[in-house]
Amino acid sequence: MIARFAITFFLVVGFLLLPAIVYTLCRWLMPKRYGRKIGIALAAVIIFLVFYGMTAGFRPLVVRQIEFASADLPAAFDGYRIVQFSDVHVATMTGSRQDMLQQLIDSINGQAPDMIVFTGDMQNIQPEELIPPMLSFRQLHASDGVYAVLGNHDYAVYQNCDDTEKANNCLLTKDIIRKMGFDLLLNEHRIIHRDSDSIVVAGMENWGKAERAPKEGDVKKTLNSPFSTLNSQFVLMLQHDPTCWREKILPECNAQLTLSGHTHGGQFSIFGWSPVAFSYREWQGMSYEGTRAINVSTGAGSLIPFRLNQPREIVVITLRKK
Repeated sequence: MIARFAITFFLVVGFLLLPAIVYTLCRWLMPKRYGRKIGIALAAVIIFLVFYGMTAGFRPLVVRQIEFASADLPAAFDGYRIVQFSDVHVATMTGSRQDMLQQLIDSINGQAPDMIVFTGDMQNIQPEELIPPMLSFRQLHASDGVYAVLGNHDYAVYQNCDDTEKANNCLLTKDIIRKMGFDLLLNEHRIIHRDSDSIVVAGMENWGKAERAPKEGDVKKTLNSPFSTLNSQFVLMLQHDPTCWREKILPECNAQLTLSGHTHGGQFSIFGWSPVAFSYREWQGMSYEGTRAINVSTGAGSLIPFRLNQPREIVVITLRKK
């Protein structure tokens, strides 16, 4: 229910409720001679920022470059380039925003990646949203393939239908994502070879701490091998929800680098901080726990077309042998 009416709710709050609250507080708390004027000015600023965030603020796409060094990385993979993108929410990139999707695809291909990974939330609500851009995503190419996992929106948790229809919709979503050219990893892994060396790319289904979050992710099923077999290998783990990193991934496996999304970086930030930090310990960029790390992408789109000082992004991760 919340997801289906998120944009309407945001418009009411951003353009009406919040400006009205700020104006009223200024009238009540400030001296009468200038409280009204300041209230009007602040309300106007809020309306402008919301409008800007939904128009010019939503369009920029940045390329964030990071490196991750590990002693476990085989020498043949030193300099290996992975492009991560996340949280596209393609239904938001329609109409006048349709060019943003092609901009995203061209930017990813322009990085000459060895591997492309998508860390979830391709749709907003319904799988039918994925049909128009299906062929566009087939333009993505990388020498070692394009991999994907599902995000919470890619399940049927926000759909208003019975369980049978929800199950069928989940199957349709998975089928369309595969037709986009992605190797969809559903608690699975693949082995990537370079000469006689190899690394593992593993993809968990969504697992989140929130009450309504799908909890389909299974670390042991994802690796699907005796732990001793993979213990000495470099594992790149894909998991949409970053809360899974501390709850499941760190204690249950040896994955050196995890890539996640989900938070959107709060979609706005103030001096590098966003209120989403109250809900997520890891919500943006690289975080480390000893020699292991997680990168949380702020996303390439969003359900609500709004961003303020928190642009859409793709992330280029260069692996280094330590």
